[in-house]
Amino acid sequence: MKTKATATSVTAFFSGIKDENVRRDCRVVARLMAQATKSKAKMWSSSIVGFGERTITYADGREWPWMLIAFSPRKANLTLYVGRNFDGRDALLGKLGKHSAAGGCLYIKRLSDVDLSVLKKVVDASVKRAKKASA
Repeated sequence: MKTKATATSVTAFFSGIKDENVRRDCRVVARLMAQATKSKAKMWSSSIVGFGERTITYADGREWPWMLIAFSPRKANLTLYVGRNFDGRDALLGKLGKHSAAGGCLYIKRLSDVDLSVLKKVVDASVKRAKKASA
């Protein structure tokens, strides 16, 4: 598995983001996710910022540590890994604002395009579902 927790500094990762708007958006999303998980940010691989930890189990019984929720500032957009099966997902995404979604990923060009109070609800519901799934 390529995606695993690293010792890389999240602060250093954010500092390396050239676009100030993207850097600011990352800090806001990090705050939302930290509040929802009550966990500190941790780097997973080279560009994923994850929060909390749980164990996922594959069909063959293998287990692997995984984050409760995460995001990554990609070239085209901010990608939030929120999962696809949380309570109220469709209704929340319908109120969110300009975004796209595929599978468990939520793609946002910039936070100014979305309603932050709705995004907070998306993050909270995703974390709640992830915690329930890992219990």
